[in-house]
Amino acid sequence: MQRLKGQSAIVTGSSSGIGKAIALAMAKEGANVLINYHSHEEEAHTISEEAKSYGVKSIVVQADTSKEDEVQTMFSQALKAFGGLDILVNNAGMQKDSNLVDMSLKDWEKVISVNLTGYFLCAREAAREFLKRGIIKERSCALGKIIFISSVHEIIPWAGHCNYAASKGGVLLFTKSIAQELGPNKIRINSIAPGAIKTAINTEAWNDEKHRHELLKLIPYGRIGDPEDIGKVAVWLASDEADYIHGETLVVDGGMTLYPGFSHGG
Repeated sequence: MQRLKGQSAIVTGSSSGIGKAIALAMAKEGANVLINYHSHEEEAHTISEEAKSYGVKSIVVQADTSKEDEVQTMFSQALKAFGGLDILVNNAGMQKDSNLVDMSLKDWEKVISVNLTGYFLCAREAAREFLKRGIIKERSCALGKIIFISSVHEIIPWAGHCNYAASKGGVLLFTKSIAQELGPNKIRINSIAPGAIKTAINTEAWNDEKHRHELLKLIPYGRIGDPEDIGKVAVWLASDEADYIHGETLVVDGGMTLYPGFSHGG
């Protein structure tokens, strides 16, 4: 449909999983894409070449999104390659799980720095770039679009994962606060909160039959999501079809946040 034709996007953490699916979905819709990776360079280049097969530009940039200088360099490379920026998808994230009493300060700080501080650093650079130029109506109604990839755990408490859940809870109000601030400038800010998705970070939960059976008990719709489910939503949210959606979290979870354990009384 080429809903993003002529636009350019940075997708952080796009060398695998949800980030990969989003980057390729946006390329299919006509957007130039920067593939960002932290450790998996070969995979990032493979994805970039696939993106180019859709007739768009694509570059690969290594960056730790929790580091200010590396984020700024990544944005500079995007602007040099594409001549501008229209979309930021903050997707890079991580887990370091343990019970509270066993959690080290290092593991707490690392998860917060990537999952929350990294989103701040990237959003700030994107907003600064958007504000330097006016709206280009041939490309989009909005001055710029920022999408955060959050989690159902911005809503659902998660024992044994308090650093991760805290970071995603922070994304919820960070999204709404900067949306309130930047909306008058026609910069749209939204978030997507995936439920259980088939990615490498949770392979055991969906690839092992026993664990898969238990996980499906939490999903009323009866299936585990695919990364492409999130890619489709991200494309739509970045397009002018969603121009009046601002400061919202779209939960994409097959009904996990319906708390199915309460479906028979409770």
